[in-house]
Amino acid sequence: MAKLTWYNIAICLVVSWGGYAYGFGFAIFVTSLGQPTFYEYFKLDRNILGAINALFNFGLAVGALMQGWLVDLIGRKNAFYVAATSSLVGAALITSSTVIGMLITVRLLHGFGLGMLICLVPLYLTEVAPPRQRGVLSGLTTLSFGMGYFICSWISIGTYYAKTFNVQVRVPLALAMVGPLALLIGLPFIPESPRYLCLKNKPTEAWEVLRKIHHDPEDPSDSAAHAEFVQITRQVDFDKEQKAGYIEMFRNPSWRKRSLLTIFIQFAAQSTGILGIANFLILIFSSLGMSGVMPLLLYAIYTTIGTTCVAIAIFTVDRVGRRTMFLIGFPALALCLLLEGVLQWQYLGSDNKAGLAACVLIIYVYIVMFQCVDGPSFIWMSEIFPTNIRGRGIGLGFFSYFVGAITYTTPSALAFKNIKYRMYFLYMGLCCISTIIVYFYIPETKRLPVEEIGALFGDEVVVHLTADGHGIVEEQMEIKIAGEDVNVAEVHHTEKA
Repeated sequence: MAKLTWYNIAICLVVSWGGYAYGFGFAIFVTSLGQPTFYEYFKLDRNILGAINALFNFGLAVGALMQGWLVDLIGRKNAFYVAATSSLVGAALITSSTVIGMLITVRLLHGFGLGMLICLVPLYLTEVAPPRQRGVLSGLTTLSFGMGYFICSWISIGTYYAKTFNVQVRVPLALAMVGPLALLIGLPFIPESPRYLCLKNKPTEAWEVLRKIHHDPEDPSDSAAHAEFVQITRQVDFDKEQKAGYIEMFRNPSWRKRSLLTIFIQFAAQSTGILGIANFLILIFSSLGMSGVMPLLLYAIYTTIGTTCVAIAIFTVDRVGRRTMFLIGFPALALCLLLEGVLQWQYLGSDNKAGLAACVLIIYVYIVMFQCVDGPSFIWMSEIFPTNIRGRGIGLGFFSYFVGAITYTTPSALAFKNIKYRMYFLYMGLCCISTIIVYFYIPETKRLPVEEIGALFGDEVVVHLTADGHGIVEEQMEIKIAGEDVNVAEVHHTEKA
């Protein structure tokens, strides 16, 4: 197989600024809820909180669908420019918001840009990663936006001690511009996706990019890169004969299966309650008796644990497998949610410090176990579609992800206030249902070249890479058959003589 090179790692890290931009941009509203002046300045209540979150997620969903069309029209790299610019402008306008109406409107625009970005990151990472390291490189999506959560949460603790609204709230809001700006600075130094270049009939450029990405000094002929190039060009030529579009994705049986499973796995990730809980974690910690800076501190610890476990998960997923991690994660999350619901039923509203501490502890265990679902779901979704519909497939998956976010976050502020611990039992039941569906319908994709994953869904694979990744199976078979024919001819000639 093609080796992972430092150049490959470098371009993936540049692209990961898009994931960081999404994570930081998402988290600034969560942490703002812990700043006293935020409520005073905008005169907020829980109904408005739900509306702001819903509109932000609507913007994310629209952006996700838009990039699915845009990436094939102008290319992966140019789509990054559009998404990063939209995110940068949105973040700047949020920072300067003075009334609640403006905050809601520009949060929608910010969401649109971030929705495109978070789709483009796994798309690009998947298309430039070697098969054996695709999990860890594509997993940088989750790690990068986890870093956004992590940094935003700790910055917000520092600004909490400021006395003015401008420092307490506007400084974290302004820092949301760093991610898109860093991405815009780095984009001139990354190549276009080789798979996109093949899709647009630019094989010479695609070969130059592949040779540079996978260059191995121990392989002077670049045989691994050449084998991958042959596989990509032949498979893309075959796939692009089929009409591509969102409607066609539900007409073609194998594409329809992928699309429905992608919609499921992303909605299932939201059905664990992750954003319904995380978006209002500051309020949840407050309801558990925490006050002052303590809710922000506990949230920062929560993001730290989650981001650390993301790193562990993405370095594990290529060995353990995507499906296996789903089958560990969903049941484990169901158990955590059951325990959290029971503990809050017993101790919520009480002054039992041990019981309330146990509630906080289970939330931390919950975020640890969520990493068995989070990173693998983005990786799996990004690698199962053929090149000609990969952008739309990822867009469809994230659309489902954000619709799930709207479904669960919009009522969460009031739900945690009114029905309290019962919300955890709802999420637990959904995790149990997800486990069953994963067991029967989600196939394993680890270490397979993306061009060969189609076989799992009934597609024809034109050519297969050899086990070492340095050759084409079909070509070696042809050589072998030709050799056998020569031997047979020699035997016949000898017998006649």
